[in-house]
Amino acid sequence: MQKETISDELTLIERTIGESPSGVGVSALEASLTARGHPMPRRTLQRRLDGLLVGKRIVSEGGSRSIVYKRAPYDTPAILPTVAPSSQIEAYVPLSAMGLEVRDAIRKPLTVRKPVGYDRSFLERYRPNVDHYLSESQRIRLHELGRTSMDGRPAGTYARDILGRLLIDLSWSSSRLEGNTYNRLDTQLLIERGQVAEGKNAQETQMILNHKAAIEMIVTNADEVGFNRFTILNLHAILSDNLMADPMASGRLRVREVEISGTVFLPLSMPQKIAECFELVLGKASEITDPFEQAFFGMVHLPYLQPFEDVNKRVSRLAANISLIRQNLCPLSFVDVPDRAYIEGALGIYELNRTELLRDVFIWAYERSCQRYLAIRQSIGEPDAFRLKYRTLIIQAMQEIIRRNLCGTQEEIDGFILNKIHEEDRYAFVEAVQSDLENLYEGNIARYQLRLSEYQRWGFKRSGTT
Repeated sequence: MQKETISDELTLIERTIGESPSGVGVSALEASLTARGHPMPRRTLQRRLDGLLVGKRIVSEGGSRSIVYKRAPYDTPAILPTVAPSSQIEAYVPLSAMGLEVRDAIRKPLTVRKPVGYDRSFLERYRPNVDHYLSESQRIRLHELGRTSMDGRPAGTYARDILGRLLIDLSWSSSRLEGNTYNRLDTQLLIERGQVAEGKNAQETQMILNHKAAIEMIVTNADEVGFNRFTILNLHAILSDNLMADPMASGRLRVREVEISGTVFLPLSMPQKIAECFELVLGKASEITDPFEQAFFGMVHLPYLQPFEDVNKRVSRLAANISLIRQNLCPLSFVDVPDRAYIEGALGIYELNRTELLRDVFIWAYERSCQRYLAIRQSIGEPDAFRLKYRTLIIQAMQEIIRRNLCGTQEEIDGFILNKIHEEDRYAFVEAVQSDLENLYEGNIARYQLRLSEYQRWGFKRSGTT
């Protein structure tokens, strides 16, 4: 318990410092913490600052009485490598004291790490909304970071607004964590134009396209998906499409043993037990009310159970976005997450049932995502209230026009919206659809849930049309 308290203090101090880009001195920091209801003795505060400096989570500038502390740049590694000095510094994320403990433990040679099996009690002792892997201060901070202007809007509104960017970012970064060598530009060209990158194998291309389809499923059906059997099985079916040794294993719980390389963890092998634990994971996850706790719970327990023959971590990363997208919070894209930090976080769950390292990765990754999408959202501007009101009908009208190879004339659109919208909104609706048709191109067709082939077959040219 004491270590958890220290971790929370370190996180609070780091975030308070981060709110002052020009830096903050000890006295001002002490006053700020007191004003927030977290007074701290000067000596204790200094020890915490020293710990943050050692962990490279903050930096100091100046000297003597003029010293100020700043949040470490995101490209500053949080720890030094445990390799020869001549090696390059290792990319990592800022770690808490407990995260460092986990990292050091799972970096020991395999020969000295004790083989362990699946521990069902790790799942069973978790009580939804009573126990938390994320502390209260961490959850509050994540809500502050992820809050958007879409509160109270239909589920998935925010994600649909940034869908084009989300498809590229999440498809690329999640695939990269699996060893996929597509770069971001390759991914963008594949998603937007269907252009396969040279020198890439079919499996890598399929992985990217599967991610795109899975993200579209979550966003399009944001008001229906959740931590339930139907969603998770279908998410696996999409992500594993054409990638499984046994095609019949897609969307089905595994019935055979699996092994994970690079770890002493031995997953559960009995199909009946796997099915029981799978239902227990979904049941507990669905009861969790906080979207971030639910997201992280899924990232912990789905890979730990290994309910599928393969693609388990991919399922957990996409599933982590379900609750965030449903509540119109900023999504988690995993952009810039160091491969080793993510893998070692997972190993900490497998071998030690310790969540702290993966938690540090999760929090850092989410903050990174929020910064990225906040900048995007600011460039987009405030949403058009009319378009929000009729968004679904606009999409349906666009689909009708493209798939039937229509011209998008006023008469065609009027026929589609007959008795569907108020008379006073008809003219504005026609204007909105025709404007979207004029600006339709390969890079934004996913916004209307259209396929590239459908767009390419659409031979209509708008010149001269009224």
